[in-house]
Amino acid sequence: MTEVTDRTVETAGADLGEVIRALRRQADLSQRQLAERAGVPQPTLARIESGRVADPRFRTVERLVRAARGEVAFGTPTVTPAVIEPTPVPHDDMRDMAGRRYPAHLDVWPVYEPRDWPGAWWAAWYRLPPERYPLPLPPAAYELNRRYRDNRRWGEEIRRTAQVRRVVGPDLPSVCWRYVVELPDGQLVGELRAHERSPHLEHGEWDPALPEREMALDGVLVDPRHRRLGLGRRLVTALVTDMREAGIDDAAAIAEDAGIELLLACGFEIEARRPAALRLGRPGRLSYR
Repeated sequence: MTEVTDRTVETAGADLGEVIRALRRQADLSQRQLAERAGVPQPTLARIESGRVADPRFRTVERLVRAARGEVAFGTPTVTPAVIEPTPVPHDDMRDMAGRRYPAHLDVWPVYEPRDWPGAWWAAWYRLPPERYPLPLPPAAYELNRRYRDNRRWGEEIRRTAQVRRVVGPDLPSVCWRYVVELPDGQLVGELRAHERSPHLEHGEWDPALPEREMALDGVLVDPRHRRLGLGRRLVTALVTDMREAGIDDAAAIAEDAGIELLLACGFEIEARRPAALRLGRPGRLSYR
C-alpha cells in the first residue's frame, strides 16, 4: 500500500494519476519542474497522470512522491495507519478545446465572456459584438504569471477569512454605529462609521412626511492593500442590514470618486440636491479636480 499525505497520501484504491496531480498542486510544481526534481522524463510523468501507464515502476512513483515533498510508506491489511488524502485538483474535470486537462498547479476558471479571459480583456474585446471576436473564447483560462496568481489566491483567502462585526460598548454612544473588518489574526483592515440623526433638524421644524430617524454615513475606510476585494461593500451591507432591523430605512452619505461607485453598488442613489464640494489650498495653485 502506498500512502502520501500532507506528508502522506494513500493511493490504494485511488487513481495514481489523480494523486500525483493533487500532490504536485500541493507542492506548487509544474509537470516539468516535478520531472526535473525527480529525475523522471516529463513524458513519463504525463503518461502516469493521464492514466496511460497502468502499472508504473515503484521506483519511479517513489521518486515523484519524494520530489513533491511527500513520503512513501507501507501498511498491511491488519495494520493500516491513519491517512489524510490530498485535496483534489479543483478543476480536474475541465478540459481545453483539444480535450486536455489544464495544468494542475495553476488556478483555472471558466470563461463566459471576454472579461474572463485576460488576453481578450486587455485587448478590449468586450467592446465588440460576439460575431466580431478575433478568436473563439476558450472554455477556461489560467494565469501563468505566478505573482498575479499568488495575488489572486491571497485575495480569495482574504475574502474567505475576513469577518465583519459591529463594535459596541460603553465608550460608544448609542447613536453611533461602528463596524470593522478583521482578519483571523485580529488585524483590522477596514472600518465604517455612521450615526443616527433626525431628518427634522435639517429644516428646523417638524415634518410629518419625514421618518423619525435616518442614518448618516460618516465614512468607509479600507486598508489600501486590501481594497477591491469587496470588503467596503460588506461593511455597508452589514450597516444596511442592521439599520433595517432597527426600523431605520433611510441613509444619507456624501462621497466622491470610488466611494460613489461603492455606494451605488450597495443600493444608494444620487440625490438631485447636494452640498457644494469646496476645497481650500495654497493661493495660486490650480485644482484640476
